[in-house]
Amino acid sequence: MQPHLNHTQAKLSLLPLLTFVGLFLGAGLYLQSQGVDYAFYQLPAPVAILPAIVIAFWINKGTINQSVETFIKGAGHSNIITMCLIYLLAGAFSSVASATGGVDAVVNAGLSLIPPSLLLPGLFLIAAVVSTAMGTSMGTIGAIGPIAYAVSVKTGIDPALMAGTIVSGAMFGDNLSIISDTTIAATRTQGCEMKDKFKENLKIALPAAVLTVALLVFLTPEPQAVETKPFDWLLVLPYAFILVLAVIGINVFVVLFSGIIFAALMGFTGDYQGAAFVKDVYKGFSDMQEIFLLSMFIGGLSEFIRVNGGLDYLAHKIQAITAIIAKWHRKVADQLGIAALVLTSNLCIANNTVSIIVAGPVAKKLADDGEISGKRSASLLDIFACVMQGSLPYGAQALLLGATFKISPWEVSTSSFYCFILAFTAIAVICLRRHKD
Repeated sequence: MQPHLNHTQAKLSLLPLLTFVGLFLGAGLYLQSQGVDYAFYQLPAPVAILPAIVIAFWINKGTINQSVETFIKGAGHSNIITMCLIYLLAGAFSSVASATGGVDAVVNAGLSLIPPSLLLPGLFLIAAVVSTAMGTSMGTIGAIGPIAYAVSVKTGIDPALMAGTIVSGAMFGDNLSIISDTTIAATRTQGCEMKDKFKENLKIALPAAVLTVALLVFLTPEPQAVETKPFDWLLVLPYAFILVLAVIGINVFVVLFSGIIFAALMGFTGDYQGAAFVKDVYKGFSDMQEIFLLSMFIGGLSEFIRVNGGLDYLAHKIQAITAIIAKWHRKVADQLGIAALVLTSNLCIANNTVSIIVAGPVAKKLADDGEISGKRSASLLDIFACVMQGSLPYGAQALLLGATFKISPWEVSTSSFYCFILAFTAIAVICLRRHKD
């Protein structure tokens, strides 16, 4: 009888997580049906998770003090705290580099180098570079979207195709950037180094990007010249600086702190002031408040699920679903299980970072059971979360570009060719490199 009780307790431990997802998804669907803009972003995730935490305390066996200790243990786990600190530094760097004019410099540098006959692939590459540098797809879309729309109007390029090109490039960098919150979440939940995840990720993302560029070359209409604004190459350097430091394996805290100082120094060569620098650093911290709080809350909630057997239960269920594939190859089955897990999570939550945080502990369990390296599982988590996020018509990316280009978000999401190519490329790599970990 005891195993049955444990099995029941394991299933019951998942109720708080399902409550959070259901509340978040339900509120988004309801508000969208009411015509509210950015419906899935009206209910802040740290607030949506509070009822789930209350339920976790209620169903957990033990005293209230023991439950509090369990929650604090999860919220204060070294991986969670490290993740949160990295979020703060990444936010500060992004804020300072943007305030000094770095984003505008990167965009105009790219436009000045694009031949008119390669406008679409060129804009894809600009969006990819900017999002890799900034670590945010939304920031990239906000910076490049209006420029791309003006280019679309001037050249007559289909606005849906142009918008899909921008979201494609934005998701490339969001997935690959070492300062992206998705990368931070994926590497910390899977226990691997950022440089290792970057290299593993690049093996999948780069072929997908090459195929996307080839497709966009074919789709680009008759060439049209595009005017660019003056820019300072010095302001481009901070982004290259942190990327190089990260790839060669420098500690991520050193990388980000150095990047913040370097970006400020480049700004000081112009009219950037010390007082503005201090405010921009704090603004960067503030911008990360939501994901900072949610990470800690999810960490505490996951600890309840772990101690009650919920993670093992979910992992076994996913392995049961992929059992047929496992007969052929266990590693392939577990990797496809990780992909399905984060795809489903992101479909419900419409936020790639949150979906990674939610799916991370179960993905880690699947990776350990299937002897899959942390860098591979982190890469798969990030890839498939970004695949789904870039394909969602109710995702923030499609909603923002839809509003910018005055088209339906559905047209944006169905034109994000890179996301579809990335999914097929990732599945192909999983199957073809099945003996690699």
